[in-house]
Amino acid sequence: MSFRSCLCAALSMAVLCGTASVSLADEKKAADQTISVAEGKITLTAPENWVRKVPRSRIVEHEFAIPGEKGTDDGRFTVMGASGTVDANVERWIGQFSQPDGSATKNKAKTTKKTVGKREVHVVDIAGTYKDAPGGPFAGGKTIDREDYRMLAAIIVDPDLGQYFFKFYGPAKLVAKNEKEFLKMIEGAK
Repeated sequence: MSFRSCLCAALSMAVLCGTASVSLADEKKAADQTISVAEGKITLTAPENWVRKVPRSRIVEHEFAIPGEKGTDDGRFTVMGASGTVDANVERWIGQFSQPDGSATKNKAKTTKKTVGKREVHVVDIAGTYKDAPGGPFAGGKTIDREDYRMLAAIIVDPDLGQYFFKFYGPAKLVAKNEKEFLKMIEGAK
């Protein structure tokens, strides 16, 4: 085999290996963005720029940080199984917000119902001052008022598997910037 043939073979192998490693990296990144609940029977794909985190609470199955602009808070996205009625949970989320003008948050919150596959999906959009409970919603304790925040949340109800919460909150501008990706992710649930 000539030097030129050896060189061509080596370069071909390098290109193939490089392609394989890129492919493996892409697969790992895709796996990192995959959200699976109900023992893998419900899956969604988080937007590429969302960063998987270790959940802060044991009741949270998946958690992502949504990078904010420099000097602003990141957004937070959590996924968990849910109990209670859809209406009771929506009311609880509305209760986590107050309005700067003193008006009722319930009158400003938007709830829509749609069908994704065979599943009923309730999408909730709430804005105002968020009463953040760093210890979790059932831990009690001190809350921190976060002004000009917004929450986009979805409750996916599967007749056989139960219901799951997909909750994204953060600075209102950051949530608005990621709204289309959030809705695309929810509507892409399999």
